[in-house]
Amino acid sequence: MSGQAHAPRTLRLARPDEGPDIVAFLDENWGEKHPLVHIPEFFDFYYRPFGPDGPLQFAVAEQDGRITAAAGYVRANRLAAPDIWVSIWCAARDKAYSGSGLELLDALRGLTSARLAACNNIRPRVAPLYRFVGYDAGRLPHYYRLTDRAAYRVARVAEKKILPVSGDAALRALPTEDDLRASGYAPDKNRRPYKDLWYLTRRYYYYPHQRYDVWGVEENGAGSPVTALLVTRRVPVNGTAVLRVVDYTGAPDAFPRLGAAVDRLMAESGAEYADCYCLGIPPGTMAAAGFCERAADEANILPNYLTPPLYENTEYYYAAWDADSFTMFKADGDQDRPNLSVP
Repeated sequence: MSGQAHAPRTLRLARPDEGPDIVAFLDENWGEKHPLVHIPEFFDFYYRPFGPDGPLQFAVAEQDGRITAAAGYVRANRLAAPDIWVSIWCAARDKAYSGSGLELLDALRGLTSARLAACNNIRPRVAPLYRFVGYDAGRLPHYYRLTDRAAYRVARVAEKKILPVSGDAALRALPTEDDLRASGYAPDKNRRPYKDLWYLTRRYYYYPHQRYDVWGVEENGAGSPVTALLVTRRVPVNGTAVLRVVDYTGAPDAFPRLGAAVDRLMAESGAEYADCYCLGIPPGTMAAAGFCERAADEANILPNYLTPPLYENTEYYYAAWDADSFTMFKADGDQDRPNLSVP
C-alpha cells in the first residue's frame, strides 16, 4: 500500500454519528480496549456531555475514506473558545499514514477553537511528540502531608516530615449542586483553565461511579464570600483513610491560607495523609500550606493506587500549550477515575 498514491488528508471534528467508527479505529490501533470508550457511562460523560444528539468530542484525520488518527477531548467550560484537555490520542499503525497523528494533534486547538489545550497523564515516551508541536511537557509534581502518628498503615514513612501550618480560611461543605449555586461562587474566567459551573457541577456532583466532597473556600474566615472551591475524595483503606486533594479553583498564592483547614479535614476524615498532584502552585507555596514535595527518588512511599494498595510512588506526566499561569490537578482531564473492568 505504501507505493500507492493517497488522497489528501482531511482534519475535522467528528460527526455525532461516528462513535462506532471511532471505537473500531481505537480498538484496532490502541492495542487494547480502552475503558473510556468501552464503558458507556465514561464515554457519554467525557465525549457526549451535551447528550446523545449533541457533538461528539473527537477530532479525526481522514484519508482514503478511512480514519487515520483520532483525538478525544474534554471541555473545561461551555465557551465558544473553550479550554480543553486532550484525552485519547491515537494514530493508525499503518505506516502508509504516518504523520497523521502529529498533524491532528497540531490542528486540534484550531479545530476546537480552544484557548488552551493540555493533557493529564501522558506517557513519558510521547512527551517529545507534544514538544514537537509546541506543547510544554514534564513531570506532574506530587505533594503530601502526613498526620502525626506512631505508625502508618498505608504510607511507608522513612522520614517523618510534617511542616507547620497556619491559615485563616474556612471551608464550607457544599454537598449538592443547589448548595454550590446558593453559595454565590462565580468562577474566575481569567483562571487557566477556566472551569465554569457547568463543568464543576458535572464533574463533582454527577460523575459516574465515584463520589467527591466539594468545599467552598471562605478566604476571609467563616461566613465570608466563597472565593474558590477545594475538592477532595476520602479513600478508606486498611482500617484508615487517605485524603485526596483533587482540585482547587482559586489563586495559587492563596493556597497557604487553607493549611489549618486541610488539617481539620484530615482529622475529621481519619486520614493518615493527604496528597495532591498539581502543577502551577510553586513548591514554596505548597510548603507554606503544609505540603511536602515528593521527589522522584523519595524514600517515603505515598501509594497512588489504593484498592488494593500498591506500595510504590506513581509518576504522572503532563503536556500543556503555553503552561505559564496554568494549573493542573489530579481530577483534570480524564484522570482520577475508578479502575473498572472493560466488558
